[in-house]
Amino acid sequence: MPSEPLPRIDLGLLSPVSVGHDALLSDEFVLTTMIRVECALVAAYVAVGAAPREARAEIDHVFGIDEKYASPVRALDVDALVRDAVAGGNPVIPLVGALKAQVPAEHRGWIHRGATSQDVLDTALMVVARRAVEQTRRSVANAAVWARQLATAHADEVAAARTLTQHAVPTTVGARAATWARGLERAVVRLDALVFPAQLAGAGGTLASFVEITGSTDAADALPAAFARALELDAPDAPWHVTRWPVTEIGDALVQAIDALGKTAADVATLSRTEIGEVSEGVGGGSSAMPQKQNPAEAVLIRSAALRAPQLGATLHLASALAVDERPDGAWHAEWPTLRELLRLAVGAAAHGSSLLAHLRVDARAATANAGLTGGRIVSERLRSVLVPLIGAERFAALLDGDDDLAPRLRALPEAAGLDVDALLDPAAYVGLAPRLARGTGHAGGGTAHDEGADA
Repeated sequence: MPSEPLPRIDLGLLSPVSVGHDALLSDEFVLTTMIRVECALVAAYVAVGAAPREARAEIDHVFGIDEKYASPVRALDVDALVRDAVAGGNPVIPLVGALKAQVPAEHRGWIHRGATSQDVLDTALMVVARRAVEQTRRSVANAAVWARQLATAHADEVAAARTLTQHAVPTTVGARAATWARGLERAVVRLDALVFPAQLAGAGGTLASFVEITGSTDAADALPAAFARALELDAPDAPWHVTRWPVTEIGDALVQAIDALGKTAADVATLSRTEIGEVSEGVGGGSSAMPQKQNPAEAVLIRSAALRAPQLGATLHLASALAVDERPDGAWHAEWPTLRELLRLAVGAAAHGSSLLAHLRVDARAATANAGLTGGRIVSERLRSVLVPLIGAERFAALLDGDDDLAPRLRALPEAAGLDVDALLDPAAYVGLAPRLARGTGHAGGGTAHDEGADA
């Protein structure tokens, strides 16, 4: 009697930031990748001359590796495999049994030969991570392009810079967008620097089984690189069963990318408040109860990822620090869902970040009006340098008291008779290098060149 199917507990209902973007991180895709890893091991044995070519051909055919659109999991009882994974603490153990049952007896011995469960699962997660990071990188790079375009288009439009939530000095809308762009561009650099090594080291990380199987230390030494090539991964320089930097470096780069997206989203959410109104999202944002609202929905989703990501990254480091002996007792297991969830948040947040910046609407008039709300006090830093030598610090402090227009007060000062009051109070005349920074020409021509266009 067939067992009852397991419930599908996570379709994205409570994680809308990733819905529609995380197919590469599904259980089915991870399981498919594990099967491909097992087939790649056979290919590696063939590459070093240890296994016959017909073994690879037959095994690839059994699992559809030689078919463009085949699903290697098509003949598996996935629910049974998931249940059986509990007994051994990981899904590779029941998977190997299920795969061997499908392979002709003469080639069955090459399935999982010499490998350990961690070899398969670590390598599969590297394949999954590489694909997800590539997807994230494209979206973050496109978000950076859109931010740069906003920066250039609004380089000279005055806005209030805010520090500790209060008006500080004038800046420009474009300078703020350039800040977003720089964070996103740096995140792309970090993502580009990642490596995704295969893992093939055997039970205790010594490759002893592969020396025995191949009959040669040189062949065993060449096997991990051949294995990596078959999966388009980086060749490992050594086993990393308990040296978890490949995982933590991926985690750190993903958190940095989500941080950059989160900073942008936080600014958009704040600036789109009704009483500020300097930006608004161009798509979505309806309310179920209040038809007048246009909520910053994409910013909200990105922020939800940014609030969760750092803790996931910290969990990866905790697991790395507690990777004891030659196989971690629980720390390794804690990495699997943590890394996948972090990848899931990254691909979703990055996609929403690109869309957010592609469709963002700027209200330059609102920004200018907000910069004038304090009656000229936004240029107090400038006024102090000009007026304190003329009237002293005490009279200057009294001059700034209140929230009325400073212009009449300045004109009433006998000491200010020779000053151009309008020019002195003009926020646009005190933006410093903001327009240059917005255009990427400040600080010795800062900014980053892009080799790809933005998506629409």
